[in-house]
Amino acid sequence: MSDAPPELPSDPDSRQSTSATKAGTWGAAFLTTFTTVFLAELGDKTQLAALLLSAQSGRPGLVFLGASLALICSSLVGVLLGRWLSRVLPPQQLERIAGILMVALGLWLGRQSVLNLAPLPSDLPLG
Repeated sequence: MSDAPPELPSDPDSRQSTSATKAGTWGAAFLTTFTTVFLAELGDKTQLAALLLSAQSGRPGLVFLGASLALICSSLVGVLLGRWLSRVLPPQQLERIAGILMVALGLWLGRQSVLNLAPLPSDLPLG
């Protein structure tokens, strides 16, 4: 083994294409993440909470700062957990688990909604 630095391609076009690929990958990941999170948060309870807190407090700047910091911290937890899970599980298994959790959460929330709309009579034996 040699301590010499790895050789770079002598062709300037290949170096440019490598940096363009990295830039394209970075830009695509950033744009996809921004768009996905932005659209997911529109009309979300977080946005409604920020709206109400801003209206009640009369301090929209502080509400924006607090909500932004909370979203950053929440996203950081998701990113770190996702990074750890990607090292432990293969991508297909991670996607399958995420899909199962989303379906289970949807079913549970649907069940809660139905139970709140039509509460069971209290005289029924539920074992």
